[in-house]
Amino acid sequence: MNPLALLVEILIIIEVTTKNTEAERYNRKQKEVNVTTQVSVSKVKQFLSHLLEQGNANEIANKRENPLEKKKHQDQLKIKGIQNKNFLKRNQNYFKKPAKKSITDKGDELFKMGNKILQESKSQKQKTEAYTLFNRAADMGNLKAMEKMADALLFGSFGMQNITAAIQLYESLAKEGSYKAQNALGFLSSYGIGMDYDQAKALIYYTFGSAGGSMMSQMILGYRYFSGINVLQNCEVALNHYKKVADYIADKLEKSEGIPVEKVRLTERPENLSSNSEILDWDIYQYYKFLAERGDVQIQVYLGQLHLIGRKGLDQDYSKALYYFLKAAKAGSANAMAFIGKMYLEGNAAAPQNNATAFKYFSMAASKGNAIGLHGLGLLYFHGKGVPVNYGEAFKYFQKAAEKGWPNAQFQLGFMYYSGSGVWKDYKLAFKYFYLASQSGQPLAIYYLAEMYATGTGVLRSCRTAVELYKGVCELGHWAEKFLTAYFAYKDGDVDSSLIQYALLAEMGYEVAQSNSAFILETKKAKILGKEKMYPMALLLWNRAAIQGNAFARVKIGDYHYYGYGTKKDYETAATHYSIAVDKHHSAQAMFNLAYMYEHGLGIAKDIHLARRLYDMAAQTSPDARIPVFFALMKLETMHLLQDILFFNFTTKWKWLKLDSTIGPYWDLLVIGLIVAMLIFLLRNHHR
Repeated sequence: MNPLALLVEILIIIEVTTKNTEAERYNRKQKEVNVTTQVSVSKVKQFLSHLLEQGNANEIANKRENPLEKKKHQDQLKIKGIQNKNFLKRNQNYFKKPAKKSITDKGDELFKMGNKILQESKSQKQKTEAYTLFNRAADMGNLKAMEKMADALLFGSFGMQNITAAIQLYESLAKEGSYKAQNALGFLSSYGIGMDYDQAKALIYYTFGSAGGSMMSQMILGYRYFSGINVLQNCEVALNHYKKVADYIADKLEKSEGIPVEKVRLTERPENLSSNSEILDWDIYQYYKFLAERGDVQIQVYLGQLHLIGRKGLDQDYSKALYYFLKAAKAGSANAMAFIGKMYLEGNAAAPQNNATAFKYFSMAASKGNAIGLHGLGLLYFHGKGVPVNYGEAFKYFQKAAEKGWPNAQFQLGFMYYSGSGVWKDYKLAFKYFYLASQSGQPLAIYYLAEMYATGTGVLRSCRTAVELYKGVCELGHWAEKFLTAYFAYKDGDVDSSLIQYALLAEMGYEVAQSNSAFILETKKAKILGKEKMYPMALLLWNRAAIQGNAFARVKIGDYHYYGYGTKKDYETAATHYSIAVDKHHSAQAMFNLAYMYEHGLGIAKDIHLARRLYDMAAQTSPDARIPVFFALMKLETMHLLQDILFFNFTTKWKWLKLDSTIGPYWDLLVIGLIVAMLIFLLRNHHR
């Protein structure tokens, strides 16, 4: 971080925190509060040992394993390896006393082994081995291993969630300059989870975490400055933070395409999450396998693609991907040939890097006019892999693939014009191809568009547009994998683990995570927050999701103000939010709610004609609204018919008639009941 920029941010934070208590007084207060609740170091270790040494304990029943791997209830998790009953105490002693070099080297070696196993793990047993190695490395004073164990305690990995113990470990790590620990403490402070709710303190942690190199802290600060959350809104500061994260992500994407993560919306299928199209159900997967073995070429290619990049809840498995692609290629699938070429070009355990083999399969696919194959040949000539560098040939193949709509080829053409590789620099053409590719979600095209808007290269400079584009790239980071683990935790009934993972992603600016966190909070099933905090926090998160364009969240904010959930009842504010949902998102629910408010004059002037119009619009917008609208209109028309007939249109003279006071606040339900009774009576007489 630029020292001057850091100084400016620190000065801003100091100004924000002038009204807060001093850090020393805060720490003393924390110690007093935690006398009875905080777990001692030895007890924390005993807790960990108890959890991790149980072979079939009930505490570890909720595993976050991919449902496709469970195969009708696998053996429960067995974690062994933490034998020392002074885990945290030994780690804290390490902070006070330097470890011997041989122990440090051994700890580093164990951590690297564990990390390698974790990255390549395909089963719960392998993950168990990885965390056993992390624990041994942590006992030897390895800071990175301690971070892994603290994360496991915070997020509830393997069912061993203990936030108090996690905070103790994070605080010790933060003193040693761990930026991950600083980010975690900032996150916990921002929600008041296990710590006092203190936004100013959270901002301090995030600032020093970002200065230390935390990409998560950078992203959180970018979102806060862009949205003006507890800081003055400043697009340029947000741009600076988001760009650093986007540069990091783009560097990773240039080496591989990255793994897209399914972001399941809990609000869409609360009753039956297993049927969500974002996750492939186990039975459907088995059916697809059956079809693939029977020779269905399209299914073979589809399963190959899913295993190649790890989609729909499936683990990345190069061997299975190659198996399905080879079967489809043998049957003549050009797509399968192209994907085999891609696997050999990039190289992996199942298909070692081989330019000649890649050229062979790309050529086979290209001869059939396949866009992926044409793009592959273009890459070989562009980078000179197995063939001499030839920008002319590369441009020709990229252009043919781009004309067929392949976004990666469109990006490559844009990059050639942007960098002047084999062609004259032409920023307008570069922008054209980057834009075309970005419409299909090509991440590097989005990154270069952001670069152009940020610097004003070939386009009018726009800080806001650049930040929005950078944000999209940043959300492709490896941390997005928590969407799947959070989803499986929720599906398995581990609400606290799911909530804390969604909440972290929500803090980073993910709209789906914000709405999911709010949805979980309003169920009041979580135990990590007091029940009195849940509605106010849910309202805050719904509001952030609504600002990012979530129509359902906008209606929810209206509901919260209408009923007084987490805030005071305010019909005017509720009507305002319903109106926004109608105007911007054409929400049928908002139309119905707003019609009801116009009908009864709640927070807005009573207008029966506008109420009728909104009811009709709701029925036209959503088929699900037709029945409620039918009854609402029947009630409305009946009431006005009664007024016209019984009072001979002189209703203004009968001001003493107050239905709410004479019949009760639910008189409208009574009227509906009378209407239904009359219909039943008439139908019976008709049949007689």
